[in-house]
Amino acid sequence: MSTVLDEILAANAQYVTEFGERAALPLPPGRKFAILTCMDARLDPAHFAGLKEGDAHVIRNAGGRASDDAIRSLVISHKLLGTQEFFVVHHTNCGMQLFTNDIMGDLLSQSLETAVVDEHGWHDVGQGPGSPEGRGVDWLTFEDLAQSVRDDVQRIRQSALVPENLPVRGFIYDVTTGGLQEVSEEQGA
Repeated sequence: MSTVLDEILAANAQYVTEFGERAALPLPPGRKFAILTCMDARLDPAHFAGLKEGDAHVIRNAGGRASDDAIRSLVISHKLLGTQEFFVVHHTNCGMQLFTNDIMGDLLSQSLETAVVDEHGWHDVGQGPGSPEGRGVDWLTFEDLAQSVRDDVQRIRQSALVPENLPVRGFIYDVTTGGLQEVSEEQGA
């Protein structure tokens, strides 16, 4: 077994001993909202949004992007589980700003091993085989952080499956301070 697996199983065994009343949490989120945010390990929505288990749905992906699958999850959250508000939270120093679709496609075509980055950019250090499949994927990278939040808020709002009156708000989380700043809907504001 790996060290990480051993640590996770030990932590879970401890968690089970303290689980108690959590077994009675209802299926719908108690505070009736959902957060779409990045998978970055530096973000902990429970801490930055003051959540307890059962409070909210948290949907995470690379970049916190409003992909088709993220919108699918948000729609389920609202339609079947009663959430009444959505929050899109991107963050400073996001890895999705460090590459492009072309870079990712090139790296994957060379090998499927982990790449490295240095002052000259991304490099594949693995041995093939790679796969050309990555060239056909929109990796949802971005250059402008605030604009990416605006784009995702707008994409959710424009979905035919999201009610027009359901609030969708966008934020940037600062990984150096832990603070959230709301992103204005107008560019440059």
